Amino acid sequence: MKIDSQEIKRVLKFASIGVLNTGIDIAIFAALVYALSWPSLPAQCVSYFLAFLNSYWWNRRWTFGMRERGSARELIKFGLVNALSFLCATGVLLAAEKGLDLSPILAKLVSVAASLAVNYAGSKLWVFRQGPELGREN
Repeated sequence: MKIDSQEIKRVLKFASIGVLNTGIDIAIFAALVYALSWPSLPAQCVSYFLAFLNSYWWNRRWTFGMRERGSARELIKFGLVNALSFLCATGVLLAAEKGLDLSPILAKLVSVAASLAVNYAGSKLWVFRQGPELGREN
């Protein structure tokens, strides 16, 4: 199987945006939990949603090179992929925090890994599916 250099570039872009999103997610989560004494679940919802918005914009424009205007359908598809990713991450967060007795921030870090494969596969194969059409930059 030949490795496509464009695909490697796309995965690296996705990963770098993932790092940025993770930073946003964890920073907001930590601020809400530790500075404002929020419970983990509502903090998870807020931090994940804000990282979701950042992820959509950067992955759409930079990772997958979509230049035409986005559609409501595309945003809904991205939301569905991220909802599945969110459910995976949240399940792991709560299991790690409650079941493994990890601190909220350690449980959060573990939960990030749970959502990566779902998010990339869904984004690449369904949301920002690249076809032979013109007008998309990689």
